[in-house]
Amino acid sequence: MSEHIWLIGMMGSGKSTVARRVAEKIGWGWLDLDEIISQGFESSITEFWTSQGEEAFRDIEMAALSAVASDSDRVVATGGGVVVREDNVATMRASGLVVWLQATPETLVRRIGAGAGRPILHEEDRLATLTDVLAARWAAYDGAAHVSVATDDVPIETVVGRIEELWNEFG
Repeated sequence: MSEHIWLIGMMGSGKSTVARRVAEKIGWGWLDLDEIISQGFESSITEFWTSQGEEAFRDIEMAALSAVASDSDRVVATGGGVVVREDNVATMRASGLVVWLQATPETLVRRIGAGAGRPILHEEDRLATLTDVLAARWAAYDGAAHVSVATDDVPIETVVGRIEELWNEFG
């Protein structure tokens, strides 16, 4: 199995941006798991989620994650809920370093904006929703991650440098 750097965390924690920058720094490719998944849909992830349900989405997510895990070395930005399935966590941990990008709900709301295209953010009070989702997933993120890196008000260069250090220690 290949070695990857898996970035997990809530929507808005910086996974896609950080994945691209870490990949540039270490000379690897990168991908966004949600983008890979959405290429197979005739609709948006939100529309698929609404019409088919979360379980159907999670099934497709699990298959995509397994395929990526067996591919060449990459930095992978995962979807925020990838940790809700233990099989996903086992696959990630067995195939590389799992880094939890942590951010407070207030930071997440600021970064996400209106939340367009986010299936769980259809409610009016985005701060309350994100606070609840983060609380519900906290133990899963903590159990999945080898390490965590705070991203609140931290320059991206610092986050990228820290992940590179962690990768060098891990590998």
